[in-house]
Amino acid sequence: MQASLPARWRRSLLGGAVAAMTAVGVCAAPVNAAPALQEVMLVGNNWEGTADVIKSTGDFAKIGRINLIPDKDQRLREIYLNPIRLAFFLGIRETVGEGHDQYVDDMYTTPDGSAIVVSRPSFADVASIDTATGALKWRFPVSGYRSDHMAVSPDGTKVAVSASTGNTVHVLNINTGQQVGSFATGDKPHENVFTNGGRYIWNMSIGEVNNDFDAPWQDFLKGDRKITIADAATFRQVKVIDMRQRLDAFGRRDMSDAVRPVAFTPDESTLYFQVSFFNGFFEYDVAADRITRMKTLPENPATDDDRTTFVNDSRHHGMSMNPAGTKLCIAGTMDDYATIVDRATLQEGPLVTAAKPYWATVSGDGRACVISESGADQVTAIDFATGRKITSVPVGDHPQRVRLAHLPAGWTGPAGR
Repeated sequence: MQASLPARWRRSLLGGAVAAMTAVGVCAAPVNAAPALQEVMLVGNNWEGTADVIKSTGDFAKIGRINLIPDKDQRLREIYLNPIRLAFFLGIRETVGEGHDQYVDDMYTTPDGSAIVVSRPSFADVASIDTATGALKWRFPVSGYRSDHMAVSPDGTKVAVSASTGNTVHVLNINTGQQVGSFATGDKPHENVFTNGGRYIWNMSIGEVNNDFDAPWQDFLKGDRKITIADAATFRQVKVIDMRQRLDAFGRRDMSDAVRPVAFTPDESTLYFQVSFFNGFFEYDVAADRITRMKTLPENPATDDDRTTFVNDSRHHGMSMNPAGTKLCIAGTMDDYATIVDRATLQEGPLVTAAKPYWATVSGDGRACVISESGADQVTAIDFATGRKITSVPVGDHPQRVRLAHLPAGWTGPAGR
């Protein structure tokens, strides 16, 4: 009977029916609506090969855990059947690994929370792990024999990873693992940062950290250290910054030019950076291309000043900035503390005791700095406003990188674990 009605009446009746169903909640949501996500923090347990998932704010309570090396047996078989790979695998264990295999360096979630993408130094790869099942989704072997720090683009679609013995940064599609581009760096590429809304990638190479030529007069034996800025679309080199020249102009020829962790101000006009062997950091004016200030932080009297005892040449390793751009959080790795520094005055706050803090990240609400205590197997939250410790949460063996992430709401761990 409806087919005999005029077309305009049929459209009117259909529109009224849809409106009525929508009013009572029928068809109110798209059929393929994206799953609800929860904001979390991932804590990479480097020597254990797992990530602990904790709340990103509040009490930072533990939510769950995921194994990031489900393919461990297969990878080890491949390594032990290849003499060259085996030599590097054992070398990583005895040098940067401090006698341990390095299974988890850096990690991010895909935009939909369906996978964690992780760099695995001892396996020289980047892998995607399904957050629902814990299974390997894809794997990308990097150039050379070790993978390191990563960065994810602002839109969450691309991940940049340092191939530390290949002197290369690979940029991958975060969902498929396909390489979309790469660019050459200095020796031992380390930290990566996307800037200008994802237009550029900054890479900091730290040079040779595994030898004991650590005295200032032996600095020339540490390799080619520089900041490489690449276009994130074409992967062409845009600029190279040699901090050796800038440090010399600032009057600090005695300082290493190996740039370690960094923090940009919210407008990206100023860069703060740590260097090897130094208990402090520098301030760099990006437009003027010059170092403007230096901050020396307290030394722990119990810390051995012998540079060869510093882990991978880093006396302090880890820094972050609050969203307002008014406070810095510094991880004093070898000095066993963390502290909040006022950016205007560079005055540090209370020294919060911590066991070999190795990284510093901002909480989801921006109120706290979260550091990884690699020597105590825990993460600790510090209030940006007061500089005081909020809480500590136990995690796995040798936590290093801590990253904000998103997982499906209600996630507590892979179903197939």
